[in-house]
Amino acid sequence: MHDLSDDDKMHIIDIFLNDVVPRLRKFHARIGTINCDFAGDLYQNWTIRFKSAGSDFEIVDFEYDEDSCSFDIGL
Repeated sequence: MHDLSDDDKMHIIDIFLNDVVPRLRKFHARIGTINCDFAGDLYQNWTIRFKSAGSDFEIVDFEYDEDSCSFDIGL
């Protein structure tokens, strides 16, 4: 079974908030699912579901997906 530790989740959240959220704002995103490879190769099979929360964003869920792939959003 594939699990993320609390430290893994905090690592992903930190990078998401600092590096990904500015791009989401640029694209006027509100909800979605993205691959976590932005946090490093260790997380390339993980995805997050996110949603806007006022002027910010929050991660709603983490999911393991062996078939997940990423696309470049200019990070």
